Amino acid sequence: MKRWITWGLGALIVVLLAAGVLRAMGARKAQQTALAEQTVRSAQTVVELAAADVLLLQPQELLRGLPVSGTLKAANSAYVKARVPGELQGLAVREGDAVQAGQVIARIDPAEYEARLRQAQLQADSARAQVEIAQRQYDNNKALVDQGFISTTALDTSLSNLNAARATHAAALAAADVARKSMADTTLRAPMDGLVSQRLAQPGERVAIDARIVEIVDLSRMEIEAALSAADSVGVRVGQRAELRVEGHAQPVPARVARINPSTQAGSRSVLVYLQLQSVPGLRQGLFVQGTLGTEKLKTLAVPLEAVRTDKPQPYLQLVDGDKIRHVSVSLGLRGRVADQDLVAVSGLPEGSRILAGSVGPLREGTQVKLGTQP
Repeated sequence: MKRWITWGLGALIVVLLAAGVLRAMGARKAQQTALAEQTVRSAQTVVELAAADVLLLQPQELLRGLPVSGTLKAANSAYVKARVPGELQGLAVREGDAVQAGQVIARIDPAEYEARLRQAQLQADSARAQVEIAQRQYDNNKALVDQGFISTTALDTSLSNLNAARATHAAALAAADVARKSMADTTLRAPMDGLVSQRLAQPGERVAIDARIVEIVDLSRMEIEAALSAADSVGVRVGQRAELRVEGHAQPVPARVARINPSTQAGSRSVLVYLQLQSVPGLRQGLFVQGTLGTEKLKTLAVPLEAVRTDKPQPYLQLVDGDKIRHVSVSLGLRGRVADQDLVAVSGLPEGSRILAGSVGPLREGTQVKLGTQP
């Protein structure tokens, strides 16, 4: 009897263990099924895209360019210098003041030059009096020769004296002109319209000849002087366009090649190219400028640089293929800037392909998308 009870208890334990195992297997299978369904639902999440999020791959006109840099300077500038030595008087203009061509900037003390002019004028008057005396003597001698009272030798002597007096008078007049010119040079005038950029002397100073008084710049025409290698300069032509970034200015400034130096620089063998900038308010002499000089136009398939993804070994674009995203590797080429946007030439996709803009961010390959309508 005890044996049957033992067998019965063993069978009951086996049945209970089998039931527990079956129940555990069923729960695990249900969990796996739920996880699979959740994965499928997650994989089928649809990303809705706005019209601005999708770009068409189209040909763009890019400029093949050379990097240029330099310092901004006025195309027209001049120094007002002292033409005669003396004490500087009446200098009232300062940095930033506007001046006009012919405007009196300052004066050199004219007292000494007025005295020299009077001296030269008096010497000229004295020489003219000597000419009159010599002329009367010649006329008298000529009359006496005609009457036979004196020889022609005396007439020749009086003629020589007259010619000498005339030469002395001419020299005195020239000296008076020089003194008059020095007197006029005591007044310093602006040679052109512009703004005073430097004041290099102070009133009351005694300045020497060619001493710089003020510098005047004309900001209506600005340019930079860019140095290019001999190889790069071969493709540069007058009139070619450039896009420059000026220090302190957010927007690029258009420019064009105005002149090309016909000679290379000693030592570096570089060629100087002068780029004239379009007139833009706020440009100042001395600002640093850099940008790209376009030497050749090329029409090719191009996309915004920010649309190219580089989180894989090869750069790729996110292609909208039907209703899914596909990653397509591309080769990058020429870079350029169009309408204040950086573009890069790409190859590996046909024209008209729809790609995601860089503002969308990365999407997993195979992600389903839905294109929205343009508002």
